[in-house]
Amino acid sequence: MAENTKLFGMKPESGRWIFVLLGFVINICLGSVYAYSVFKKPVQDWFSKTHSVSVSALEGNLPFMIFLAFFALFVFVGGRLMDRLGPRKLGLIGGVVVGLGWILAGLVPQSIPNIWAVVLTYGVIGGAGVGLAYGGPLAVATRWFPDKKGLAVGLTLAGFGGSPFISANVASALIKSSGPMFTFLAMGLAFLVIVIVLAIFLKFPVAGWKPAGWQPKASAAAAVDLNAASMVKTPAFWGLFLCYTIGCLAGLGAIGISSPVGQEIIKLDAAAAAVLVGVFAIFNGVGRPLFGWLTDKITPRWAACINLVIIIAASAMMLMASAGSTVLYIVCFCLLWLCLGGWLAIAPTATTTFFGAKNYARNYGVVFLAYGIGAIIGGLISGWSVDTFKGYNASFIITAALAAVAIVIAFAMLKPVKKA
Repeated sequence: MAENTKLFGMKPESGRWIFVLLGFVINICLGSVYAYSVFKKPVQDWFSKTHSVSVSALEGNLPFMIFLAFFALFVFVGGRLMDRLGPRKLGLIGGVVVGLGWILAGLVPQSIPNIWAVVLTYGVIGGAGVGLAYGGPLAVATRWFPDKKGLAVGLTLAGFGGSPFISANVASALIKSSGPMFTFLAMGLAFLVIVIVLAIFLKFPVAGWKPAGWQPKASAAAAVDLNAASMVKTPAFWGLFLCYTIGCLAGLGAIGISSPVGQEIIKLDAAAAAVLVGVFAIFNGVGRPLFGWLTDKITPRWAACINLVIIIAASAMMLMASAGSTVLYIVCFCLLWLCLGGWLAIAPTATTTFFGAKNYARNYGVVFLAYGIGAIIGGLISGWSVDTFKGYNASFIITAALAAVAIVIAFAMLKPVKKA
């Protein structure tokens, strides 16, 4: 235990907060995917002007959708690799891959005039890199903070949710001055350097370490340590997986339609809608430490129920929105983005609470597949709503109904696993 007597020149109880800061900054880089809406139209225009290639609105969305899908898939892959490689090596590999994806997204389309060049580079490679790098800071936070798991995880992830507040503004300025392809290249180089440098410092505490003076509660001391194969056989896993899927489809669906709803329903201009997306991102970031703290205080089940009630309320209120309902729109979408951020703290904390910290990385890799499923379903629901009913009301009705179902699931299934 000697190696933990000093941490960054401080007592471990103080020095461990540096890991939260490192994870926060790493996640600002990784979370730049949420700023993709800033790239979408400039990328479409670039292909049209540079290569005389027309890129439809649906095709313009493909890099973002594929990115999220590979992000979720490679969180699972990273979880399988965590025990073998550790957070440092996995973070270094992830940093190289995510930086490479962004850099190639700026270079490959120059010679391959097809949106699939961006899908492959930004979407597949960049998404895979984010998935690999994502798990390290989370696993480190859960190991160093057995007494404050939810808060530490939430603060670490706040960088991911709040990233567009920084990355969207940086990207917007670079795109305006130098175009989208240079912006992909420049941001990719920055992410490559930042993630690699910060990942060097990531490490786990020695086995059995705990903060001085802290003792786990009796229930926590008796908690199980399940591997992924055993975890998926429990009702708690399926309850968490289904609730997480529904929470993510509501939040990711909101992210995908935030600007269009503002312009088409509320009648805001494009610039105002873009500014508000940055505001919403702040709430996405805040939702992580807020619901992480709530999960610590009132259990994952009750934190989940509060989150789902907010989703129902925000979805229902949006059914009353019309031209000029700016305040209503801002409140509802702040809440929906807040709830997405909340689920990205509730789920990892619940994974540790219900199934133990020993196999956390692998277990959360399986749980996180719910995020990818939620991203796909959320996009399909909003797209179907517009194509079928020429509006977004149907998507809000479906979101509210699914959230109500999730509350029933949470009450019935989100319970600690008992030892056999």
